[in-house]
Amino acid sequence: MVTFDDDLRLAHVLADAVERATLQQFASSDLQVEVKDDGTLVTQTDRYVEELLRHQLSRTRPRDVVQGEELATTGHGNRRWVLDPIDGTVNYIRGVPVWATLIGLIVDDSPVLGLVAAPALARRWWAARGSGAWTGRTLSRAKRIHVADTSRVEHASLSYSDLDRWLTHPQRAGFLDLASRCWRTRAYGDFLSHVLVAEGAVDIALDPHLDLHDMVALAPLVSEAGGRFTDLADNPGPFGTSAVTTNGTLHDDVLALLAGAAAARA
Repeated sequence: MVTFDDDLRLAHVLADAVERATLQQFASSDLQVEVKDDGTLVTQTDRYVEELLRHQLSRTRPRDVVQGEELATTGHGNRRWVLDPIDGTVNYIRGVPVWATLIGLIVDDSPVLGLVAAPALARRWWAARGSGAWTGRTLSRAKRIHVADTSRVEHASLSYSDLDRWLTHPQRAGFLDLASRCWRTRAYGDFLSHVLVAEGAVDIALDPHLDLHDMVALAPLVSEAGGRFTDLADNPGPFGTSAVTTNGTLHDDVLALLAGAAAARA
């Protein structure tokens, strides 16, 4: 069986390399912020971190493709690193410590590795195919994680993204129905919703719109922890434009409720 232990160690090295830069500029008064063409915000730290990650990969994995949020894709072949230098940019700007560097690896069109490094929370989450899902500060100080065994929506904890995205979404009614049925709802948002599913603290995480760089690092984490990651149409993540993450047991019921299907478990 092919393992990705060397790539996982490299992902931690990459996270180490950018951690000081991200922490130094976190909520800084001189942080330069721009509005991109799509209306989202970007800082000079986003671009600097992606450049630094790309430089490291060009030295250690020169034959691999590198795809990021801010810069053009480079390289060719069946191995593709996907980078999100700062997931949760608005939090980063406003001084909310929920932001992370996401590092994912796709091999032969399958997500095989993911690392989420959240230095302001002093936490990382990571997984590689066949190696399980883990959390901790470093590789040497980690514990294995697994999704919760919640079996009913009425007993589930739900985390979602910005409410306004759901209120204008075609599946608005289904989302509100699901939320009203769940035991607990919170909007942790961004990467945090999904890694909390992987470690069993949350049962369902939803986002109606995400890009590939937002999801590649999350998909192996959820699957290696025993959960499921798809889009709203039940296509395997991370190749859609939305994310539905669950502990697996609840997944079909969640999708049915979101779609307004009467067949969802009462």
